[in-house]
Amino acid sequence: MSVAFRRESDEEHLEPKFELPLPAGPNMVTARGFAMIEARVAELEDAITAETEDAAREDRKRQLRYWKTRRATARVAPPPEAGVVGIGARVRIRMAGKERLLDIVGHDEADPAADRIAFSAPLAHALIGAEVSEKVDFNGKVEAIEVLGSEAIPD
Repeated sequence: MSVAFRRESDEEHLEPKFELPLPAGPNMVTARGFAMIEARVAELEDAITAETEDAAREDRKRQLRYWKTRRATARVAPPPEAGVVGIGARVRIRMAGKERLLDIVGHDEADPAADRIAFSAPLAHALIGAEVSEKVDFNGKVEAIEVLGSEAIPD
């Protein structure tokens, strides 16, 4: 039979689904972040069981693989020392004359709009290890940020 008359399956024309990309580097999380990952895994497992549509089920399975990988690689950061900026710290800073309150967290719990920044963000890199009343360089400017306070993020 000629190849021209062969029916191709619909599967051959679908776009490939790639795995969700994982952030580079270590997967440091706060205790809150680890609990969030656990909750997301449980939520997706329940959703997969309840899902009746194949495409939606496959999408949720893909998400579940991502979150299970994040759970397996998660390392809960030790609480930051008092007065020292670290992962899991709530930091009050003054930058360009304005005060801000930031939480330094893991990738999966970061939400810049809510002032929760990932530990790998340039601003967090500049702040980690700084102590209260210390001024740190940022964005090519000497002593651009003053650390006004630092404490562990409340539960």
